[in-house]
Amino acid sequence: MSYIPKRGLFPIKNNPKAKEWSEPRIIVFSFLAILLPSAILLTLPVFSVSGLSFVDALFTATSAISVTGLGVVDTGTHFTTSGKVLLMFLMQIGGLGQMTLSAVLLYVFGLRLSLRQQALAKEALGQEKKVNLSKLIKSIICFALIAELIGMIILSFRWVPDFGLAKGLFYAAFHSISAFNNAGFSLFSDSLIGYVGDPLVIFTLSFLFIGGGLGFTVIVDLVKNSSRGFSRFQLHTKIMIIVTPALLLIGTLFFYVLEYNNPSTLASLSAGDKWLAAFFQSASARTAGFNSVDLTHFTQPALLIMIILMLIGAGSTSTGGGLKVSTITVAAAATWTFLRQKKHVVMFKRTVGWPIVTKSLAIIVVSGSILSIAMFTLMLTEQAGFDKVMFEVISAFATVGLTAGLTAELSEIGKFIMVTVMIIGRIGPLTLAYMLARPKKSCVKYPEDTVLTG
Repeated sequence: MSYIPKRGLFPIKNNPKAKEWSEPRIIVFSFLAILLPSAILLTLPVFSVSGLSFVDALFTATSAISVTGLGVVDTGTHFTTSGKVLLMFLMQIGGLGQMTLSAVLLYVFGLRLSLRQQALAKEALGQEKKVNLSKLIKSIICFALIAELIGMIILSFRWVPDFGLAKGLFYAAFHSISAFNNAGFSLFSDSLIGYVGDPLVIFTLSFLFIGGGLGFTVIVDLVKNSSRGFSRFQLHTKIMIIVTPALLLIGTLFFYVLEYNNPSTLASLSAGDKWLAAFFQSASARTAGFNSVDLTHFTQPALLIMIILMLIGAGSTSTGGGLKVSTITVAAAATWTFLRQKKHVVMFKRTVGWPIVTKSLAIIVVSGSILSIAMFTLMLTEQAGFDKVMFEVISAFATVGLTAGLTAELSEIGKFIMVTVMIIGRIGPLTLAYMLARPKKSCVKYPEDTVLTG
């Protein structure tokens, strides 16, 4: 019999009410337990220079905790130092992921995770069931803090000489946290347009949000098994380290070619800065939310490429959002399997189970339905073109934070719609995954029949 310690991050208590806490309820509770008090705090004078309505505060708090980065006010000028620190705190806890945040908050409130919920938490974090959940979460938090500290130190070499010691370090810390958590908040009014040709800033932030977008699971697997060769990596790691650079390269080439002669974006830059800007937008499009060129002047084909990259998003168990790289890859592999008339989905000499395939397809279908409803309702409430509405809704759902200019012009109803989209985008796919992961045994098997499709 295994020994269960009396004390730990998740103490097991004989609480009769514990059975009432289902996985979706835990996730929603943890999100709202941070969101609503934070929105109320942001309305206080100490956190903003000229005050903030509750709707705008709710929008900003939702954007921060969902690590989206969309804003209805200018972050750098509207918020006081206290307000900016609060946003850093929200971005940090939002980037930890919903199961990590849920587990920590339940501990704080004196509740417990059941053994099944702990197992699901480990599965959501991509770890084996035998892993100690308390140590796992502590490792995730430590890894995030170390990565952000390194980023802050590097960025301080640029901003301390420009702004002085205190302000330079604060700017470095804020952008390091924002980048690693794929939040996209910036203290500069033009995001990072002023640093479009600065390799130190561009590459540091890029490595931060690419690292955060890979996910803790992939980083651990790379550290443990890199010396043993590619074949020893987990299938999820193989997908991430192959598809992520491929998407980055494809996006860079498309943005470079499509915007090369656009005088409002890349045309006025030097050859090296053009490649740097194209690289940064390709990396940032998959949920980071920073921009080093003015996206409102992007050509329509370039905006379409950006929409596709935003939808794909980052990796599972990462700080990023979107449908996830692995979800899209599995769905594409299943489609290729069908076209070749094969019976099993095989990737890197490993068979992908049909429950994972159906889960991926279900996430895509449900997400598409949510996006369609959100775009339809927003077109009813806002005086904006379809392209802007689509871009903004997908950016909110994928927790990217890039804007085509619509967010700042939203009506009150439009803001509530976008708040809902951001919340669903952050917790919806995960909640759906937990719901689909529950096996339901049945002894009844009905006869098969044919459905005409295609």
